[in-house]
Parts: sequence; C-alpha cells; structure tokens
Amino acid sequence: MRHRYLILAATVSAIVLTFSVSMILLAAQGAQTKAPAPAAPAAGRGQAAPAPAATPARGQAAPARGQAAAAAPARPARIAGKPNFNGLWQALTGANWDIQDHSSEPGPFYQLGAILAVPAGQGIVEGNEIPYRPEALEQRKKNRLNRWTADPEIKCYMPGIPRANYMPFPFTIVQGTTTIAFAYEFATANRVVRMTNHQKAPVPSWMGWSNGRWEGDTLVVEVTGNNEQTWFDRSGNFHSDALKVTERFTLRNPDVIDYEATIEDPKTFTKAWKISFPLYRRLERNASQLEFKCVEYTEELIYGHLRKPTN
Repeated sequence: MRHRYLILAATVSAIVLTFSVSMILLAAQGAQTKAPAPAAPAAGRGQAAPAPAATPARGQAAPARGQAAAAAPARPARIAGKPNFNGLWQALTGANWDIQDHSSEPGPFYQLGAILAVPAGQGIVEGNEIPYRPEALEQRKKNRLNRWTADPEIKCYMPGIPRANYMPFPFTIVQGTTTIAFAYEFATANRVVRMTNHQKAPVPSWMGWSNGRWEGDTLVVEVTGNNEQTWFDRSGNFHSDALKVTERFTLRNPDVIDYEATIEDPKTFTKAWKISFPLYRRLERNASQLEFKCVEYTEELIYGHLRKPTN
C-alpha cells in the first residue's frame, strides 16, 4: 500500500512540474511579445546614427519578419505649388445607370436573369431633381423607353463630360503646369485641360473643350463645345449642344477627390443644377489603366442592317 502511495505522489509531482514549466514558458513568450523592441544603441563619436525603422506606406503590406522594408516611392504632395492630382482614379457610384435615386429593375432580356439587371442606387444630383423644360422632359421619357438601343454608351461612343468621370471604369490624370491630361479607359476617350492660353471651342465634340484655372487649391475646369449626342446616364437624361459643365476637383486627402460639376443648358433646363461625388485613388498593387476598345463589339448593332442579304 505504501508503495502505491509513493507511485501516486511521484505521478502528481511530475504533472505539477510539467504544468509549472509550461506556464513559465508561456509567460516568457508573452513577455517577449509584449516587450517593446530594444532601443538602438547610441551612435558612437564619428558614427552615423542608425536609420529609424521604415513605416509601410498606405495600401502596402508590412514587410515580413526578417526582411528589409522596401522603400516606397515618394509621391510629391504638390506640383509647382498646387495639389497633386496625378494618379489612377475611379468613382464608386451607380450614377452611370441613373444620376438620380433609383430602384432596381429587370434587364432587357429575361434570359439573362440578373445579368444587366439595374441595381438600386443613390443619385449624385444635389436635391435629386433635374429642372427639365417641359418639352425636354418629354424627350427624356422617350429616351428612357428606348434606352437599351439609343444610349450612346451601347454604341461605344465617347461618353462626354461629366459622364466619363463616373462610368464604372478608372481614368488617369497626368498633371503638368500648363496642361492637365485626362485619359479614360472606356473607348480610349481623352481630353486636355488648358491651364493657360484659353480659347473657345473650335467645333463641337464628344468630349468638349476644357479650359482650366486654379481657385486656391481647387482645380476648376470649364467644358464647352459639347455636341448633343452624349447622355448623362443609361436612364436617358440628356442635354443639348448648349451644354456648359463647370467642374471642381478638390483633394479631401491624398487618396480622395471631392468632385462637383455645375450643369448649365438653357435649351434643356430651366436653371443650373449640380452633381457631386467622391473619386477614389486605385491603391491595389500594380494598379494600372487597361484598354477597353469597344468599337468592334458594336459593329453588328450599328451596321448589321446594312448587310446584303444572301439567298
């Protein structure tokens, strides 16, 4: 019996010892994790001070343990004293479907199910009202009825301003001191904003004629010379050749632009009205603008009726 007690006591002692060692190891590991990194030794006389640890740039992952932090390319905050708008930008709105508040709707073909169905969305029109003239409102209703064939986007026409800025495609801004270029992914549309040597539009065009100026840190662009063939959205909102768009680009922070546009068109609207929404910098790794040359996808739609019938 005494022998059994000795064996039991030895077993319990071993369990207690094992548990104590485990707790000590866990405590040591926790202390190592929570303890601050040791301060770098002070530089000796004649030696350079050690460089501080690099902080990962916004949108970049921290370097793995044991790896040196890669130096992120610096993005200058200003260019010639003005805010830096260089980069790849994109809107995250449903405005290309309808610039006003709208509910979800089925698409043009029931066979496609949810594909091409219209998602519900919040508008970008301030006050959610577009002040159409009575006759223009009737035309807008006709446009909506025929939107699945009449929308210029379906035919791969250049989208015009301001629509190019809120289509579901990114666009690039390249900023200089006398000109600022906008390159859009959809249909390879583009425009140049002339910051000096302002001129009137020589002829109406799809993307209009852009003259720019600075008001403090806000980039203001006046777009005139717009032809009447572009729409504001897929819902049929439209304008005439008297359209004038005054855009305002203001950096909220290095990665967000607050965009506003005032719409004036006395042939179509009873007064000026405004849209506004944010533009976001694309921050994913290797973000770049690709091409969406859609003309070849529309040839049958536009020219199919001209095909000579065959027997």
